[in-house]
Amino acid sequence: MNALIEASGIVKRFDCHTALDGVDLTIPEGTIYGLLGPNGAGKTTLIRIINQITNPDEGTVLLNGKPLHPSDVMRVGYLPEERGLYKKMKVIDHIVYLGRLKGMTARDARAEGEKWLRRMHLEEWATKKIEALSKGMAQKVQFIGTVVHHPSLMIFDEPFSGFDPVNAEQLKQEILALNREGATILFSTHNMSSVEEVCNEISLINHSKVVLQGNVAEVRQRFKKNVFKVRVAEPVVAPSPELFDIVGIEPDVMGGSQVMVRLVPGVAMREVIEFLNPRYNILGFEELFPTMNEIFIETVTGKN
Repeated sequence: MNALIEASGIVKRFDCHTALDGVDLTIPEGTIYGLLGPNGAGKTTLIRIINQITNPDEGTVLLNGKPLHPSDVMRVGYLPEERGLYKKMKVIDHIVYLGRLKGMTARDARAEGEKWLRRMHLEEWATKKIEALSKGMAQKVQFIGTVVHHPSLMIFDEPFSGFDPVNAEQLKQEILALNREGATILFSTHNMSSVEEVCNEISLINHSKVVLQGNVAEVRQRFKKNVFKVRVAEPVVAPSPELFDIVGIEPDVMGGSQVMVRLVPGVAMREVIEFLNPRYNILGFEELFPTMNEIFIETVTGKN
């Protein structure tokens, strides 16, 4: 898979503060890439460098293998965390204005804008002024303005912030659809559940450095704790200190138990099954992997 964005050795300083310290990042073409990290870690600074709003003090950013050029901003759609629209403009006029800034004709921008307003269930608001919209509707309009020109790279900084669960789910589905249509997407978020549902790859930045990077499934595999969930027909399972520790028991819908067991180092799940088989009716078992939220907390705080 070809790299759309390659950032190498990115350093950015503001007075006495180093916002980014030797950051490397590769975003494969056609992926949804999550940029994670606590507040102040440097995520937004990196996004602004990729979008050419600011320049790095050191390092390079390549787009399709070539150094960034000012004209490349026409291929990028950027939804910043700081939302902002011209309140006195009509919705469709604002979308057309944003489309024309990205090189579209007024006619094409209007046609695409009207299509997107229907897609986002906002068509009846097309001729209303921005100031008449709710916060959620205004954020949808800004999202439309970000994608209306069909950019090959879409950058969303905290895209789910301020959305209720219904609209957040709609936005998530639109992001997935845009990716299926060929867009490469980079987004920064604190919503770890959305990372698991949406992202192919992630980078976690903490204190200006990349501290974790990779495919989401592989990262979760890397942080696994040797914990399994075993379903049995009986209401309880006796512990076996030689093989495993019980870390949780929940009632099963069928009247039995769902038991979370942590295997003792060096013990294989096969040995646990052999121990349980004569004693209980085993209905199933699966390995449990940590959530991205748990991985985020463990990596940032150093606690596991």
